Amino acid sequence: MATELFSTYSYLLDRTARKVKQYAQRRFNTENFDITVDQWLIIKSLNNDNDMNQSQLAEITGKDNPTLTRIIDLLCKKGLTERRIHPTDRRCFIVHLTDVGVQRVREWSPKMAEIRMQAWKNMTEEDFINLKRILDTIYNNLDDDRDEQQLKNT
Repeated sequence: MATELFSTYSYLLDRTARKVKQYAQRRFNTENFDITVDQWLIIKSLNNDNDMNQSQLAEITGKDNPTLTRIIDLLCKKGLTERRIHPTDRRCFIVHLTDVGVQRVREWSPKMAEIRMQAWKNMTEEDFINLKRILDTIYNNLDDDRDEQQLKNT
């Protein structure tokens, strides 16, 4: 395939990801959730596995540390999360989803699922399977460990 086609596909992938995020944010605003898509990602991740340190949360969500710190600060101000001292290492802290945060996740999850489904309507199960396979392949192609290993082998 020509390089131009790959460039076009990369553009389409980026454009679609931005559109999904913008659509979700507009709907969050319409629903008066007082939360951003990135903030939702953090509290949803904590709801699945509460009491993570910032490094674990960064890995799961794909956020860099400065961005994650700002998001956690905002979520703490909203009373959705709190920082707790790590029980065995006082130099670091654990991010904890508060009772209010848990309540909001329960309250907002059905609407979030509805918002997410807008992007997937008119697609078949086969479409989902193919899309997942393609996206997983792209993701794995960009795995840092593989790149480092290939560079060592050359």
